[in-house]
Amino acid sequence: MRYELYYWPDAQGRGEFIRLALEEAGADYVDVARRGQRGVDAMLKLMNNARALRPPYAPPFLRAGKLVIAQTANILLYLGPRLGLAPREEAAALWLHQLQLTISDLVVEIHDTHHPVTTYLYYEEQRPAAKRRTADFWRYRIPKLLGYFERVLARSGGAYVLGRRLSYVDLSLFQIIEGLRYAFPSRMKRFERKVPDLVALHDRVAQRPRIAAYLASDRRIPFSQWGIYRYFKELDVK
Repeated sequence: MRYELYYWPDAQGRGEFIRLALEEAGADYVDVARRGQRGVDAMLKLMNNARALRPPYAPPFLRAGKLVIAQTANILLYLGPRLGLAPREEAAALWLHQLQLTISDLVVEIHDTHHPVTTYLYYEEQRPAAKRRTADFWRYRIPKLLGYFERVLARSGGAYVLGRRLSYVDLSLFQIIEGLRYAFPSRMKRFERKVPDLVALHDRVAQRPRIAAYLASDRRIPFSQWGIYRYFKELDVK
């Protein structure tokens, strides 16, 4: 099957978690909105189709045959067993989905470090709140959330969250570490010693042949100040 991924063309964002899974599996897919304005228009048409029975609220969403599936964790729940990145056994599949939903929660908290009040204001208009939110994020939330995933890996009995088998959750954890290194390079440099298994997982994923090729290609959209992860020097200090 040829998959159609719909996400904004100029940001990694939440779409990147899906791209990583498709790339690792060597899947046949097209990143529709990156084809130019016609691709963006096609994405907006699907979102705003008043006659659609099950319209997606927002990107990312995936077209797979006649199915249109939205929400990152939901898309990965569908793709996982089809791409060989999740087991079909129910308990294990639900465990992975549970972990991905927790990652989704973490993604929201990362974004809200620089936009804690509203997305309708520029960062500069909410700088004091961003400083307070970021301080609490690194004092309380990152130790708790990354510490949780560190324990999951330690108990897995292998190199990945399922043990010896790579899953889409491992790819998503790779992206979390990548993004935090971009947005908070100084803070991450100090913090990474507390989560050595997560750092090792990141490095293993980065060395996988298809992922390494993807990261070196123009298909990988660079980090920028328009994505989930944004670098502001004043937030990257303790």
